[in-house]
Amino acid sequence: MTHEAGIPLGIRFKLLSDTPQDSAAQVVGDVVVGDYRDLDTLRAFARGCDVITFDHEHVPTEHLRALEADGIPVRPGPDALVHAQDKGVMRARLDAIGVPCPRHRIVADPQDVAAFAAEGDGFPVVLKTVRGGYDGKGVWVVDSAEEAAEPFKAGVPVLAEEKVDYVRELAANVVRSPHGQAVAYPVVESRQVNGVCDTVIAPAPDLDEALALQAEEMALNIAKELGVVGHLAVELFQTRDGRILVNELAMRPHNSGHWSMDGAITSQFANHVRAVLDLPLGDPRPRAKWTVMVNVLGGDYPDMYSAYLHCMARDPQLKIHMYGKDVKPGRKVGHVNTYGDDLDDVLERARHAAGYLRGTITE
Repeated sequence: MTHEAGIPLGIRFKLLSDTPQDSAAQVVGDVVVGDYRDLDTLRAFARGCDVITFDHEHVPTEHLRALEADGIPVRPGPDALVHAQDKGVMRARLDAIGVPCPRHRIVADPQDVAAFAAEGDGFPVVLKTVRGGYDGKGVWVVDSAEEAAEPFKAGVPVLAEEKVDYVRELAANVVRSPHGQAVAYPVVESRQVNGVCDTVIAPAPDLDEALALQAEEMALNIAKELGVVGHLAVELFQTRDGRILVNELAMRPHNSGHWSMDGAITSQFANHVRAVLDLPLGDPRPRAKWTVMVNVLGGDYPDMYSAYLHCMARDPQLKIHMYGKDVKPGRKVGHVNTYGDDLDDVLERARHAAGYLRGTITE
């Protein structure tokens, strides 16, 4: 989708891919298959590139510093990206710049988890491995010290957080260029199912204007303070007592911004490309009153192509985006976007299409 956004600008991409079957490898012309964790592979790949960017946060921080030492621009740079790679580093830095977060600290063992719980309101407590988790992986909600043993088996530090009493999850998406120009997309509501993003509504319904502005300003300030170049997604909790707390950071185009492909004047992908290349940023304002994105997850129905006929005929305004991935139960294989003036109608259309593509709706 980043490649698609660069085509109208005449931007040529070179891709380092794990396998030839990866989604981007199916569309980018210049593909190198290799391991992003190997420094020699990265250095060989980077030769001739004007700038390096990412579609995930897992490239080793020290390798990115080596590329920068070789004179290769890396955006976002390792000093920024480490805050999306390491939740412990992220929490410490957000504390230092005064950003509100759930109560937290690094814990050493299950007994330390019990002590952390006792310092607050008791169990349950949320435990996260500081590196490597996504889509609910590497996250546990535990009700006792006995349940807290599993996270420590990974051999990496474990972050304990209070279990926030929240009304809903929000996301503030911003984009920042090397010379400091920045834009903010409308704050969206993100609905999760089993730890995986299911539905995004743009803008977030019934969100107080002052709270929305606070979330946008918070995200813009985080991008500035951390030196982010490119897209930054700030995942948030809206608490029952009217606050917003930062949950996670992602420094790349993000699932909570996929609605912008059809619902914004300039998509998150197009603005990420512009920022990485230090081009003037595009307008992030919405095209319609409401845009809804629903993820298409793989199920037991592998032949999604035949479902297009029904979905397209039923809703000519529907936008389907499939990723070229093999269909596996629970795997994100695409998303659908709908838009319009009636939120209930837009939601129903998106949910029906995603359900029909997955095979959970058959009429």
